[in-house]
Amino acid sequence: MEHFPTLTETVAALRRGETTSEALTSAALDRIDALNEHIGAFVHVAHEAALASARDADRRLRGSTGDSTVPALLGVPQSLKDGHDVAGMPTSWGSLTARGEDGSIPRSERSDELAATLQNSGAVMLGKTQVPEFLLNCYSENRLYPPARNPFALHCSAGGSSGGQAAAVAAGILPAAIGSDGGGSVRIPAAAGGLIGLKPNRGRVPSSDALSNVGQLGVNGPIARTAADAALLMDVLCGTPGHERIDRPVVAVPEPSFSRVVERALQGDAPWGHRPLRIGVSTASPFDAAYEITVSPEARAALDEGIRGLEALGHTVEDADLHYDPAYPEAFSRLWTTAMGQLPLDGAEHLLTGLARSFRERALSRSAVELADAFAVLRGIEADLIGQYSRFDMILTPALAMPPRPVGWYHEGFDIADPAGADQDYMRQCQYTPWTSVVNVIGLPAITVPTTWRTPGSGDYPGPVPMGVQLVGRASSEAQLLALAAQLDPPTTPHAYLVA
Repeated sequence: MEHFPTLTETVAALRRGETTSEALTSAALDRIDALNEHIGAFVHVAHEAALASARDADRRLRGSTGDSTVPALLGVPQSLKDGHDVAGMPTSWGSLTARGEDGSIPRSERSDELAATLQNSGAVMLGKTQVPEFLLNCYSENRLYPPARNPFALHCSAGGSSGGQAAAVAAGILPAAIGSDGGGSVRIPAAAGGLIGLKPNRGRVPSSDALSNVGQLGVNGPIARTAADAALLMDVLCGTPGHERIDRPVVAVPEPSFSRVVERALQGDAPWGHRPLRIGVSTASPFDAAYEITVSPEARAALDEGIRGLEALGHTVEDADLHYDPAYPEAFSRLWTTAMGQLPLDGAEHLLTGLARSFRERALSRSAVELADAFAVLRGIEADLIGQYSRFDMILTPALAMPPRPVGWYHEGFDIADPAGADQDYMRQCQYTPWTSVVNVIGLPAITVPTTWRTPGSGDYPGPVPMGVQLVGRASSEAQLLALAAQLDPPTTPHAYLVA
């Protein structure tokens, strides 16, 4: 079985001179050329610029012997989803509306905060990856580019909205990646690809301003094969210059770095000390009041495996008996659709997907008072749930309610451009991901961890597909979540169907 080096292994090999950034970058570009027509992970690849950046990184690495100030990701190939601006690269947000009069996507003049953070860390930017239109969906399909597909089941979606990022990591193109998560967009594709996905606490890392992040739902976070890799990316994110201007969490990291926390946890010195954690398990969903939410046998098996793993570590897992306000589905929908009403589309609405067009129409027909009412409902839900969750050290749920969904499943029976399919599309997204968005609403950190590799009984999958669990921590407990994920020792990733 081919071994895809982890991020920490890649960084160590570069520092020891066992490989070069140019070699790693060339190999990543070759893999994109070989695989991207199958998985649709990348929508823009900057071959020459990436190789030039890699050669520059190698010159810096050769002169850095013994230098402790070397940037954390110097020479490491990376990419960003196509909702972030990278200087010199096009940004489409997965939408036909981004095209200029000549049909091309304009190139960004500057890098946004996340791109600048990665570039300052020394990363080599390979290009941009596939997203749903305006990052709205839990699947990465749009009208502009081919869909991002799951490397373990090519007829299935890679998830979303960080689907291209997760597909690139799962297929061995990238050692790890950073996504953004406004309703599960890091955790969903990570879970679908057998990876670890961490949504940090609100305010822990820079994630944009209030105008471009309605309700402060969105936050950037790592997608990785190991907890150590996710910890390294958290260290990079938390090191963004000027982040002091954002209110920082009150609970400090109990070590100099997230990486050190994970390293010590693997040696048996966990940040919660020697006491067992009290973990509440639940399959109740805030969408139960609106839709039929079913926990598939595969999701149940993954949850049971997660419970066994936690109990084997000595922790107490018990029924959490959570209750959700039935007002959640409508209030969240109002907030989630609002951003579409803010876009200056200048009569290009007909180019949107059916879901985005429907969301825009609803947002524009809604009054400011209605939106304020939705905010008030969600803030009340936040206070109530934090109180319910605080009876435990962590809350455990399935990561996803079903195995990865086939491409086109959400808008099945409708053209992707047809607004008539919007309600079915949104309902199926909530049924697939019933436990993720509420964590963004309440602002707590959460991590998804793979626990099983199973072939679903339908016979529609060519091989094992990943399933996992979600752990929601207390405020600012990313270190605990990463340490526990490391100790759970996720099962070894089998061959991806595509890349075996």
